[in-house]
Amino acid sequence: MVEKAPSGPLRGLRVLDLTRVLAGPTCTQMLGDLGAEVIKIERPGAGDDTRGFAPPMWPNTKESAYFLGVNRNKKSLTLDIAAEEGQAIVHRLLETCDILVENFKVGALAKYGLAYDQLKPKYQGLIYCSITGFGQTGPYAPRPGYDALIQGMGGVMSLTGEPDGLPQKVGVPVADLFAGLYGCIGILAALRHRERTGIGQQIDIGMLDTSVAWLANQGMNYLATGENPPRLGNQHPNIAPYQVFPTSDGHIVLSVGNDPTFERFCKSFGCEHLLADERFQTNAARVANRQAVTDALTPVMQSRSTAEWVAALEAQKIGCGPINKLSDVFADPHVQARGCVVELEHASGEAVKVIANPVRLSATPPDYRVPPPLLGEHSEEVLSGLLGMTAEEVAALKEKGVV
Repeated sequence: MVEKAPSGPLRGLRVLDLTRVLAGPTCTQMLGDLGAEVIKIERPGAGDDTRGFAPPMWPNTKESAYFLGVNRNKKSLTLDIAAEEGQAIVHRLLETCDILVENFKVGALAKYGLAYDQLKPKYQGLIYCSITGFGQTGPYAPRPGYDALIQGMGGVMSLTGEPDGLPQKVGVPVADLFAGLYGCIGILAALRHRERTGIGQQIDIGMLDTSVAWLANQGMNYLATGENPPRLGNQHPNIAPYQVFPTSDGHIVLSVGNDPTFERFCKSFGCEHLLADERFQTNAARVANRQAVTDALTPVMQSRSTAEWVAALEAQKIGCGPINKLSDVFADPHVQARGCVVELEHASGEAVKVIANPVRLSATPPDYRVPPPLLGEHSEEVLSGLLGMTAEEVAALKEKGVV
């Protein structure tokens, strides 16, 4: 397959990707989608751990769906960085790279001579992004970080779930994903600084830090009151009614964001009598009496089907939506109209579908040049084409197990 020329805003930049699993690959895939050339270093014979995170595998391939989801727009180079020859190749690559992204445990790359402080004197312009569980400093820095434990330690699990149920993690690995996205933001800021000064820097992303950062309104509620917010299930801590209600055939999310909207809801759907009750007259009163709000509106919401409610509420410009299964999500006409799924031609010969990049840029949109690679698919291309190695030199490295 002929690789398309990059068209995104980061075209001309090259990334050395020493990441695996999810947080780091999320960051580097975003950079690749935006036009950067990403060279993904993988262990010879094994590769990124997520290649084995299966089932499911993509049909008629040996690739896990997990791996395919965060590794497009990358070239796979198998390389043993524990070997001196492997480290030498990393240095040759760094002479051509603008950015290095890694998610090794704190201090692990130092034994290979690849820690930031070891590289900085030689590569003054290098932007070096480290993504770890707990950051480069602090008492927890040496600990490994995993999404579920970060969700627990970062507080979001204490806020998620039914009031009388167990703390609940979010159904997708949000701690990993947010860390990767914050890493990308940091890299873009560092690129701007380097553009002005010529000097690179290290970006220190800790998953726990980022999880605290996205506690958002709940974190601020705690800081304002000193009280731990309770779990509210599917209700909003600061707005009511803003929650899930049962309908005659399922469930719906009803989002009433302010008092005029609540008044419009009541007048439109036979609940005008509630407006005379002081427990319902303001959002603050409704939040204080959220159970009364739930009890009053539940039989109303159960009187129609989900589809009937969506049509009726949208007609009144009141926020609402069905609770879709993934089959509903990917069949949704709006999701399809927005092009949220992209099909790529994989090296296996199969067409694979991936979830599109959601950043819509009018002049330089994300592009999809390279499908998720086979393990080591681009090793010879990188070694021979980029570094100018001869076929004999590459063969010798393969014989030693370095690549």
